[in-house]
Amino acid sequence: MEAHNVAKGPIVLIVDDSPDNLLLLSELLQPLYHIRLAANGEEALQAVVAGERPDIILLDVVMPGMSGFDVCRKLKSRVETRDIPVLFLTTLDATEDETRGLVFGGADYINKPINPPILIARIATHLRLKKAADFLKDKNAYLEQEVARRTQEITAVQEVTILALTSLAEARDNETGNHIRRTQHYVKALADGLKNHPRFASTLDEATQRLLFQSAPLHDIGKVGVPDSILLKPGRLTPEEYEVMKTHTTLGRDAIQRAEDQLGMDVPFLRFAKEMAYSHQERWNGSGYPEGRSGDDIPVSARLMAVADVYDALISPRVYKKGAPHEEAAAWIAEKRGVDFDPDVVDAFLQLQSEFQAIARRFADREIPAPAG
Repeated sequence: MEAHNVAKGPIVLIVDDSPDNLLLLSELLQPLYHIRLAANGEEALQAVVAGERPDIILLDVVMPGMSGFDVCRKLKSRVETRDIPVLFLTTLDATEDETRGLVFGGADYINKPINPPILIARIATHLRLKKAADFLKDKNAYLEQEVARRTQEITAVQEVTILALTSLAEARDNETGNHIRRTQHYVKALADGLKNHPRFASTLDEATQRLLFQSAPLHDIGKVGVPDSILLKPGRLTPEEYEVMKTHTTLGRDAIQRAEDQLGMDVPFLRFAKEMAYSHQERWNGSGYPEGRSGDDIPVSARLMAVADVYDALISPRVYKKGAPHEEAAAWIAEKRGVDFDPDVVDAFLQLQSEFQAIARRFADREIPAPAG
């Protein structure tokens, strides 16, 4: 039902099973507000969702069928109606009834017979409070959107910066190709596969997985500091040259640390970038470099990258070797379980072989020509 209304203004829904009360309240309030009427609880719930929602509800408690308390409880349980203020108008004047109404979510509790000036004042007060709450909600929603937008911009800048740095490394190492992209996705697959493992569940949460993916491309950034005569040599390195090549782990870690020092703050994704750059050549049994760390003393990020990096090195063709078939590379990694690699990381790799193969195909390098002569 709808009473005669002012053209514009807040919408007041009056719910009462007494026609006399509906008439009295509508005549009192219609000069001020847009009035809607409902004769019972079920009709009130329908009126709330039909057309424009009311700004405030005046709700009788004792009605046939659904009580006002039940109506209020249903309104407060729904996201779309829970913020509409409900003012109980009732003959129930016991303290426990008033307490019950407020517990169910009522904004006010007014006893009948009503005092018109007091009712008008309380309606105006609750409408002002709702207007202020709506303003704050809209402001908060805007601020959340703005924070999300700026966070996305910062993330995009970080990703572009990483891409520029890794592209520089690739430009100097023509054998690297899509190695950086493949290892990035291998690490992501391993982290996702281990996120529920008892040893890794507390470490590989969703935020950490994102940071690992974001920072993984920097794991070989230290190769920029390796001399061209060694980095670009078309063949196997001598022992002396290999010792120089091994310095790329320290060079990479130190370059990232210097950038972070200049920034003057700790950057979460750079922490993982430093770990992977410095420790991805460490081995589970302590035979790796640069520090000869072993077991759980090796950062988790570096343990993931170790498997990803070696797998990709095995399957990738070089001027001095052919790429190994996936089955041969997987068998070699399995053989090094608990020797070179964390056993659980190897187990995850073996479970994810089809995904590794799909990543390798997706980011396949162009065929590397054989050296002339």
